[in-house]
Amino acid sequence: MTDLSADHASAKLEILPVTGLPEFRPGDDLTGAIADAARWLRSGDVVVVTSKVVSKIEGRLVRVPADPEERDAARREMVKQEAVRVVARIARTLITENRLGIVQAASGIDASNVAGDEIALLPADPDASALALRNGLRDRLGVEVAVVVTDTMGRAWRVGQTDAAIGASGLRVLHAYAGQVDAQGNELAVTEVAVADELAAAADLVKGKLGGTPVAVVRGLTLTDDGSTARNLVRPVDIDLFRLGTNESIAQGRREAVPARRSIRTFSDEPVDPEALRRAVAAGLTAPAPHHTHPVRFVWLRDAGLRKKLLDAMRESWRADLEGDEFTAEQIAKRLSRGDILYRAPEVVIPFLVPDGAHTYRDARRNACEHTMFTVAAGAAVQGLLVALAAEDLGSCWIGSTIFAADLVRETLGLDARWEPLGAVAIGHPDSEPGPRGPLEPGEGLVEL
Repeated sequence: MTDLSADHASAKLEILPVTGLPEFRPGDDLTGAIADAARWLRSGDVVVVTSKVVSKIEGRLVRVPADPEERDAARREMVKQEAVRVVARIARTLITENRLGIVQAASGIDASNVAGDEIALLPADPDASALALRNGLRDRLGVEVAVVVTDTMGRAWRVGQTDAAIGASGLRVLHAYAGQVDAQGNELAVTEVAVADELAAAADLVKGKLGGTPVAVVRGLTLTDDGSTARNLVRPVDIDLFRLGTNESIAQGRREAVPARRSIRTFSDEPVDPEALRRAVAAGLTAPAPHHTHPVRFVWLRDAGLRKKLLDAMRESWRADLEGDEFTAEQIAKRLSRGDILYRAPEVVIPFLVPDGAHTYRDARRNACEHTMFTVAAGAAVQGLLVALAAEDLGSCWIGSTIFAADLVRETLGLDARWEPLGAVAIGHPDSEPGPRGPLEPGEGLVEL
């Protein structure tokens, strides 16, 4: 049976504006003003206060030039000072994590509803401010109320702003439904309602932004004080799905792009998106090349019959080589099995070096160096392809077999002698996620002179 007493909702709520409040300035008695204007407060009410008035009475106003451009420059500098980290930049707006741990636009710094030569910072400790106001109203009016301090902010994946709680005292700010059963008999697993945020948003419907009503009262909610505060609404970074902003995500992606490439040798049956493969090839072809040439070709073996014909011919050529090396039948079978991946992979791409545009010299040394330079460029393109495939969530494995059967590959595919095969790349969706690489250290691979 559904336990209705476990629900956070109430049968009926009233949202009442507190009118007749003055324009607040540093040092003013906010508690006394609310007590005088709302003598009708009852125990169990929730007093919802816009953070701007709390900032004002606590002296969190900063004097700035009245000139609009200079004021804006001062505001932007304070945004950076109040930020712990920049999460994203959208045009001229910074989305930051501020000193309170809250992620919002401009560190919560606001230039609205203050004088033209002032800017308001958020309260230094909104939870403490809420507790102080709650205690003050108890002393003045003899009522036991809860207090929520609010600020306006956006939401991930949603358009528009809403008020949210940045300070709270006297109520359970989160209501967890884990283990409860709904009317259809379904057990709730992860639902956790941010009650304080819902109160903040509801109160804003009577407070507004332009009417000079910074305080409202929500009446009718059954309150439980579990000692929680608005700090409990800030999601810890280690479980924050949005912990990385756009700039941080891009930076991390760049750092991890190359290490994310792993050699994948077993693939699922999921087909490869042709456009994803084309994007990866295009990315690979951005690798540098000598003399402004384009010496790399990627041949995509899309014809299943042609792929099998080539692989069968390569297998028999490899078998003949191994027999000539006097390997046993068992050893030959084991080595040939290493090429099975090219049969099983959903897609196979063969990279070729076509060194058109290479310079010709009068001596063999420089000609050999020229060829090496082009080969290195082709290797860079192959690595670019592999990294780009990983970025497309595709697995790949580079296999050198075509290098040992260059004439056979050219003959089977109808290519001329200029085309030099540089292995083969098996491509597909990994049948399981590869484990993370260990710590990246250059070790003996880096020689510092």
